[in-house]
Amino acid sequence: MNKLIKGDKSVWISVLFLVAYSSLLVYSSSSNLAYQYHGGSSLPIGLKHVAHILMGFTLIILVSNIPFRFFYNTSILVYIAAIVLIFIALTRGTTIGGASAERWVRIFGFSFQPSELAKVSIILLLSRQLVKHQDKLQSFKKSFLYVLAPILLLFAFVFKSSLSSATFIFFISFVLLYIGNYSTKNLLKMAGSGILIMVLVISIFKFFPSVANRFDTWEARIERFIGEEQHDPDGNYQSDHAKMAIVRGHYTGVGPGKSVHKYFLPQSNSDFVYAIIGEEYGYGGMIFPIIVYLFLVFRFLTIANHALNDFGRLLVVGLGFSILLQAFINMGVAVGLLPVTGQTLPLISAGGSSIWMTCIAIGVILSVSHSSILAKKELEEELLERAKSTLEISRSMAMAEGRVFDEKAYLKEEVKRLKSEYKNQQEY
Repeated sequence: MNKLIKGDKSVWISVLFLVAYSSLLVYSSSSNLAYQYHGGSSLPIGLKHVAHILMGFTLIILVSNIPFRFFYNTSILVYIAAIVLIFIALTRGTTIGGASAERWVRIFGFSFQPSELAKVSIILLLSRQLVKHQDKLQSFKKSFLYVLAPILLLFAFVFKSSLSSATFIFFISFVLLYIGNYSTKNLLKMAGSGILIMVLVISIFKFFPSVANRFDTWEARIERFIGEEQHDPDGNYQSDHAKMAIVRGHYTGVGPGKSVHKYFLPQSNSDFVYAIIGEEYGYGGMIFPIIVYLFLVFRFLTIANHALNDFGRLLVVGLGFSILLQAFINMGVAVGLLPVTGQTLPLISAGGSSIWMTCIAIGVILSVSHSSILAKKELEEELLERAKSTLEISRSMAMAEGRVFDEKAYLKEEVKRLKSEYKNQQEY
């Protein structure tokens, strides 16, 4: 098993905690869907979720065992695959649980949401482009084709089917460009370009509603959030039940499986699973995933700090930040801080697409971590050999001076000295 489990062990343990927590929650919160599709039994839904988790763990193991440098060139292929799948979904998509057909495709019998792949693909591609085209980052014109065009193209493709996913992609790209030392002036131009495209597309959808069947939904959600439709109880149905669930749970919660609002929330085991956590496990239960996510981010930053190169560093920061951002968007929706978006809670919500893409992202991060661990181990072995090369001379000098020579203590101190020397050389 140790040969398969690669990278930072703390990340693995955190992921295990989240999916174990998830298994109980999804089984408990699926009563609504159970009565609609399985005669009241949550077992099929629970087993399906466990199958998604097991497949996700398989993906983590597979990806973490691939050297992260492999993603440098394959990132282009992943990006193209995302574009193709989104195009297929837009033209021949599959309706899942009443959701827009433009958001799903069916591959080898599995339903898949291409926008989830798009989130990962843009981070992989941007990490590559920011490293490969560093000499062009200060020029908007020179960098447009290599850096900005892929973002805007993907944004435009995703926008029609999922406003929240398109906005997510744009924002995470903006953050990654900032971290990747992209010119501040160019970042402002990019933001302006994105806003112009969004205004243009929204205007088209507004005056030609047949072009986008979800425009009315986006408009209604934003109006409800800013208070223009607070008088409409049906319009705020999901948000109201989520808030009532959290209030009902109070400090201690009503207990596992005893949620009432899971029967009313249409997405109780995915989009609004955090509200069910609040109802069943109370405020303490709601704090637990926050602590785990923040700990994961701390580990991600540590891994990024020890990454072998800028490509690995950007991969870890981009993928890690995207997981944290998605988590806080989901939780923000549940407590009423954000409008309803449809973003899932990573590794906790039900949904194969989200689980698999999150697991792939974590697998890439673990791959970067594993490479760093291997490099550190190789360096320590090299320094130990260098320390051993001076062992006999130091032993002879100690004997000549009548001193007791401790071989283990000498090697330990010499390796420590060589490490410090190596670190100073790296800094200067």
